[in-house]
Amino acid sequence: MISAPEHRQLRPSTESRVRTPSTHSLKEACMRAILTSRESHPADTCIDVGYGVKIGGGNFAVIAGPCSVEGESLLSLAHDVRLAGATMLRGGAFKPRTSPYDFQGLGTRALELLMEASHQEHIPVVVELTQEALLDTYLELGIHVIQIGARNAQNFSLLKAVGKTQTPVLLKRGMGSTIEELLLAAEYIMREGNRKVLVCERGIRTFEDSTRYTFDVSAIPVVKHDSHLPIIADPSHAAGTAAYVADLACAAVAAGADGLEIEVHADPPHALSDGEQALTPAEFSQLMQRVRSIREALCG
Repeated sequence: MISAPEHRQLRPSTESRVRTPSTHSLKEACMRAILTSRESHPADTCIDVGYGVKIGGGNFAVIAGPCSVEGESLLSLAHDVRLAGATMLRGGAFKPRTSPYDFQGLGTRALELLMEASHQEHIPVVVELTQEALLDTYLELGIHVIQIGARNAQNFSLLKAVGKTQTPVLLKRGMGSTIEELLLAAEYIMREGNRKVLVCERGIRTFEDSTRYTFDVSAIPVVKHDSHLPIIADPSHAAGTAAYVADLACAAVAAGADGLEIEVHADPPHALSDGEQALTPAEFSQLMQRVRSIREALCG
């Protein structure tokens, strides 16, 4: 234990306490100034992501598709999820995996298949961008929404790069990031001129190991209170197990999320990545029925 004299020596002097603003007041001053704050932009932001799909300001979107694009099977899956109610298509092209021996994605071929599916089904696509060197390729192909994944949530050079574009950005919360850090990461993008930013709650790392990550449903009302940006919920990565995805998705909708991102695969046991957390098209269709019921109860 620290003795009483030592404890007194560690305390700042009265003079320094008077001259130095508290950490709390500095934080409040910063939050009032930033572009993501509700104070700077009282109305909810609504973002048009293509094909008439809007997110935010009362507009709800559902993003669905496989963790990774595995081939032309994407085209039939895109058709299935759209019929079930998805308004956007997701799919990984360049996959940052924990193990270097895991499937890393089909690269540019996956991007081409996503755009083919987009044209076929008339829905916008969301694709994760992992490095600045690929940005021009995404822009040339016309990717509708660029996703910044949890591993790159504080890759500030990448955030600045997408901030120099006018392509909507879906920014995922880092697995160890606070809500404030999420919003400040969004600030990096917006400060460069791109105001089309959506943030995403996808679970954070805690001591609990029953799920892959702890889905922080409280982040949804907090973000909507403090910020005007739309917030998407990704229960698939939080759960890590398909059995929990639908319930977490419904909790997110009830909490006021502006959209969902759900992993769907035609044959989850044989998926090349994250099959354990993917819903089948039939399960996704059942989830969409529940989502519609909750939305109707909330919106009247």
